[in-house]
Amino acid sequence: MRDLPLPTLPISEIRAPRRSLHRRAASAAQPDVDGDAVRLEVSWARSEGEVLEAQRLRYRVFAEEMGARLSPPAGSPPGHDIDVFDPYCEHLLVRACPADGGSGPVIGTYRLMTPDAAKRIGGLYSETEFDLTRLRPLRPKMVELGRSCVDPAHRSGGAILALWGALASFMVRYNLDTMIGCASISMRDGGHVAASLWEKLRHTHLAPIEHQVRPRLPLPVEELDRHLDAEPPALIKGYLRCGARIIGAPAWDPDFNTADLPMLMRIDDLPLRYRRHFLGSQPV
Repeated sequence: MRDLPLPTLPISEIRAPRRSLHRRAASAAQPDVDGDAVRLEVSWARSEGEVLEAQRLRYRVFAEEMGARLSPPAGSPPGHDIDVFDPYCEHLLVRACPADGGSGPVIGTYRLMTPDAAKRIGGLYSETEFDLTRLRPLRPKMVELGRSCVDPAHRSGGAILALWGALASFMVRYNLDTMIGCASISMRDGGHVAASLWEKLRHTHLAPIEHQVRPRLPLPVEELDRHLDAEPPALIKGYLRCGARIIGAPAWDPDFNTADLPMLMRIDDLPLRYRRHFLGSQPV
C-alpha cells in the first residue's frame, strides 16, 4: 500500500496531528533477531521528527530493499520516502524497545487517511491508481491505509499484529467502518504471480459489484501466465483472514514495479475471533 506523487508540498509543512487519538500501548516482551528481549510499543506520531522516523524506515524498505523509484517533493531530505499525502495523514508507529524500559527504533509503520483529511487534500492516493466511483456511499466513514512496512528483522508477525490492533481501536473510537488500500505484489517475475493470484482470488474473495473499482493502468493479465500455484503474500493473506475483499483487478505501478490489488475491509466483516483479539470488549 503506497502512494504516487501529486503537486508538491515542502517538508516544512509536515505536521503530526494533535488530536486526542494519541495513546500508547505496549505488547509483551518477545525476542528480536539477535535473541534479545524487546517490547513492541505502538503509538501515533506526535511530532515532525517521529514522522521522519517512519519515512526513513519506508525508504529503507521501498527504495533500498525493493528498488522502488521514489519521487519526493523538492527539498526533501535524502534517505526518506516522502510524498504530498504525508502531511494530511495519521502515522502509526511500532517501536522495538528494550524489555527493561526506554524507547527504541521505529520498526513498523502504517499511515492512515481519514475522510476529513481526504477532503482537505482533495482525494485519496488510491484514486491515482483506481476509479473509486462505486465507493462513494462508503466514503463518509472510510479510511485509507497506506505505506505499510516492517523492518526485515521484525517480520515474524508481532509488529503487524500490534499495528492492526491499534488500527482497529482507532476505527471503533472514531465511528469509522471501512478501510481500503492497495496491497502490493512484486513483479520481479514479470507479473505472472500477480496475474495468477488475481485469477485465484477473484473466484473466492471478490467484493460485490457495487463495491468494485477499475484500475487506471491495468496489469495486462490476459498476456501473462494466470495458472501458477501462487500463494498470497503474508500481508494479503492476513487481510483476507480478517474478512477483507478484493475490489477489482490489479493496477500496475511501474515506479515500484508492483501489481497493486485494491482491497476493502469492513469492521462488520471482521470474524468474531479477530474482534475479540483486536478489540476485546469494545463495542462494534
